[in-house]
Amino acid sequence: MTDRTVRPRSEGPPVQLPDTGRRVLVSGASRGLGRAVARAFAAHGDHVAVHYGTRAEEARATLDSLDGTGHVLVGGDLADPAGAAAVVDAAAGGLGGIDVLVNNAAVNLPHPLATTPYEEWAELWQRHVSVNLLATAHLSHLVARRMIDRGAPGRIVNIGSRGAFRGEPDHPAYGATKAAVHALGQSLAVSLAPHGIGVASVAPGFFATERVAPRLEGPEGEAIRAQSPFGRVADADEIAAAVLWLASPAAEWASGTILDLNGASHLRS
Repeated sequence: MTDRTVRPRSEGPPVQLPDTGRRVLVSGASRGLGRAVARAFAAHGDHVAVHYGTRAEEARATLDSLDGTGHVLVGGDLADPAGAAAVVDAAAGGLGGIDVLVNNAAVNLPHPLATTPYEEWAELWQRHVSVNLLATAHLSHLVARRMIDRGAPGRIVNIGSRGAFRGEPDHPAYGATKAAVHALGQSLAVSLAPHGIGVASVAPGFFATERVAPRLEGPEGEAIRAQSPFGRVADADEIAAAVLWLASPAAEWASGTILDLNGASHLRS
């Protein structure tokens, strides 16, 4: 195992970003991709704060499935700025600090314009903005400021979406907020680089989780798999592996990137 020396803008001796043994906060880790990401970091030797909003039992199952020790469970409503602050405080307290933040928590509820009443439309847009975008911004601020204040490097990895580029006709607020998450990540990559903090995003296409299993097993499953020339959808572990790399010491020069993970189902220039 090797360490990479980074000197942030603040005065003082160089600090180390280790390959393993980092403190990692994963938001929305009760199931699906969040669970896969938490497992990937734990298998790598890192210590993970498993965040959940309402699914405490499933989050406990995630925690119990992690390799190693030193992991913690953290509940809280990220749509509330005070709730986001409490989550970061609890995670940092339980782990002894935070070296990596993975912004995974999101909502994705259907609301096609032609069939959604205005009151429901407005409510769902507010929900998507609060969770998908503002919670990502708030967690990033809270964690990055802790890194800056202690003069330590770190990583922030955002979970975006192919839908930010391909379009989400039945989920327009999801597509719009994920596009904003990509833009936020690039802005933060520029502003936080002098502090030794790398920020990157992934843009997954369709991948298999418990939530979408009925769709993949139903009549539309074949069409979904046919979106990729590989004739399949991704596994959550494939996305988690990319997140793990973007959070690694080797990925500093990838800061600012938006990494497409869609099996060539959507190519952008």
